[in-house]
Amino acid sequence: MKKDAYLIYSEDYHSYQFNENHPFNPIRSQLVYELLKESQLINDTDVLFPRVATDEELLLFHDSHYIEQVKKASQETINEQIAEQFGLGTEDTPIFKNMHEASSLIVGGTLTAVDAVLEGKANHAFNLGGGLHHGFKRKASGFCVYNDCAIAIKYIQKKYGLKVLYVDTDAHHGDGVQWAFYDDPTVCTLSIHETGRYLFPGTGGVNERGQGKGFGFSFNVPIDAFTEDDSFLVNYKKALSEIAEYFKPDIIFTQNGSDSHCYDPLTHLCTTMKTFQEIPKIAHEIAHKYCEGRWIAVAGGGYDYWRVVPRAWANVWLAMTNQQPSSEQIPKSWLEKWQKESNVTLPKTWTDDPSIVRNIPRKKEIEEYNSQILNRALDPLYIQQKKPFI
Repeated sequence: MKKDAYLIYSEDYHSYQFNENHPFNPIRSQLVYELLKESQLINDTDVLFPRVATDEELLLFHDSHYIEQVKKASQETINEQIAEQFGLGTEDTPIFKNMHEASSLIVGGTLTAVDAVLEGKANHAFNLGGGLHHGFKRKASGFCVYNDCAIAIKYIQKKYGLKVLYVDTDAHHGDGVQWAFYDDPTVCTLSIHETGRYLFPGTGGVNERGQGKGFGFSFNVPIDAFTEDDSFLVNYKKALSEIAEYFKPDIIFTQNGSDSHCYDPLTHLCTTMKTFQEIPKIAHEIAHKYCEGRWIAVAGGGYDYWRVVPRAWANVWLAMTNQQPSSEQIPKSWLEKWQKESNVTLPKTWTDDPSIVRNIPRKKEIEEYNSQILNRALDPLYIQQKKPFI
């Protein structure tokens, strides 16, 4: 019997660790998994262990020379100047031992999710370790060594021959995935992110619409800093609904960064847990409307990994399995264990975000700006004509 969903998780995801002070902390996936377990929202039969991606699979997107350099970095035998040419050994993406193996496991986890859905074992699958959307063909970037999202979409194309709608709600623009398919009309990318005027990677403007045969299949909605729940969700729901109707995908692939939350230390958006409850519900609805339920989800950014990430990503699983926690309260066992480890006060409920400042400056102007950006992003003239820029 086909399951609603599988969760892809392993403690071995902890091996993707740059250093102790780096904002990307792999403990995030463990926090989510244990929250689901302690809340009795998941059992052992719901979990698949990730496999390691092969070099052949990595080569679906990445350049062979780049992979060789990652392997050298992995064994700490790479020349420092050569490393920097490939984005390795930088402040964002420091070199760590067994980097290649740890990165290949994350990619393999996303491919495990793909096969679980497309071999008919489940309608949905969620890789807690995935979502490394900044990696490029020949370069690491933004905490991302191998781009599991781009590799997985290439894998779907090669093995299953399906049209993919990629939806990215990370606060940072999904640049690596967008450029990977910028001229490909069988992959449609939608990224809703904080404007690049203030935030890495500085790309993702509304004028980035694809090129050649791919023109009209790249969509960006760069919302303003300090955007709150209502404006974010209006943009997300309208963009996703209209683009899905236009593209009519065979499968939906979502990157679920949780760094648009107002607690996140690296971004300037101001959403709450309300947004992270609604995002996967809408994705679930779209998947069943257009894709016979086929939905792959990965994690992504999220750097308040104590208060935000566990609840935000748990909500993806709840949407996939049509569940709700039996109590609004976070389990005491989970709180007691992790409160000792954290340096912040953990929220005691699934929805409460204490001490959020509601006095957002320029609220009306921000909402008007976001509305204008959305209209430009979905300009029907561009969608219908699909004329490339000269």
